[in-house]
Amino acid sequence: MAKAATKTFGILTSGGDCPGLNAAIRGVAKAAYGIYGMKAMGIMNGYKGLIDGNVKPLKPEDVSGILTKGGTILGTSREKPFKVEKGADASIVEKRLEAIRNTYNKYNLDCVVVLGGNGTHNTAALLKKEGFNIIGLPKTIDNDIYGTDITFGFHSAVDIATEAIDRLHSTAHSHNRVMVIEVMGHTAGWLALYSGVAGGGDVIILPEIPYDINSIAKHLKARAKGGKPFSIVVVAEGAISIEESGMSRKDLKKKREAGKFPTKGYEIAREIEESTGMDVRVSVLGYQQRGGAPSPYDRVIATQFGTAAAELLNDGDYGKMVARFNDKITALPLEEVAGRLKMVPSDHILIKDARDVGTCLGD
Repeated sequence: MAKAATKTFGILTSGGDCPGLNAAIRGVAKAAYGIYGMKAMGIMNGYKGLIDGNVKPLKPEDVSGILTKGGTILGTSREKPFKVEKGADASIVEKRLEAIRNTYNKYNLDCVVVLGGNGTHNTAALLKKEGFNIIGLPKTIDNDIYGTDITFGFHSAVDIATEAIDRLHSTAHSHNRVMVIEVMGHTAGWLALYSGVAGGGDVIILPEIPYDINSIAKHLKARAKGGKPFSIVVVAEGAISIEESGMSRKDLKKKREAGKFPTKGYEIAREIEESTGMDVRVSVLGYQQRGGAPSPYDRVIATQFGTAAAELLNDGDYGKMVARFNDKITALPLEEVAGRLKMVPSDHILIKDARDVGTCLGD
């Protein structure tokens, strides 16, 4: 066995929890121990643990039996080391960086493996610029990280959302109602698109396709006239109307904060009621979409990403994010990932498929 470039590495999970984090931690650690003879250190509660020095050895027994568990054994937080709150002293960033360097050096870390979404990888790219060795693993139920075809956590969330849609079909049918089902997705509509198609949604509203309530009402009325008085409307939480699409981000945020609806799903439900006279109910799936055990698919992809990270550690190939592209596990520089989102393109095959089976996409 060739001598590994990495002797000791840290691993942390950052941002929101999602299925597959423990499977990925296991994948990295077991390959690092068993094949390359490395030592792993668990950094608790995301980047906050890196700043606070909350680190403990991650032993083989710690990663045994965690493949199927939801959440993360390392804990997580939304700490952003480079963020300066309004009115705060900008020197706080340098103090955090000094604390991170102290932790990095105290535990003789050759690299830190970070598991997270867009914000996590933005921070990882900035830490790389500061001279730290970093490797990223892409997790998010939104599937919106640039440079990878899939993120672990997404498949599990699609399963959960689809099951919820399936269950709400019977209520919609029994009561001749329109059921508006809101799923996560602030900017990208991957989860709404996939679960909407899988669950047979009659209307799917994505952030990438501004909706026209008149178009939606016309579609629902046509269904009712054709003998289908119930409908399923799947809405991404970040959906925007045609009117809103012309607003600046600042004005849109101000409009929503001043609005009378708790979420976009409720606003669309009211618009449907007013434009069709139909009986409408709302179900916001919320945090249950990202909780619980990972699907078998996510266990596989998280394990693949984890073992690929261990290989990068062995080679000393730092500063990259593990990804899957064209069905191959690969890696790309963190600076290519940072600050970019993977949106649903208008010509995506599933958009075409949805339209082909008669689904209204709100436009």
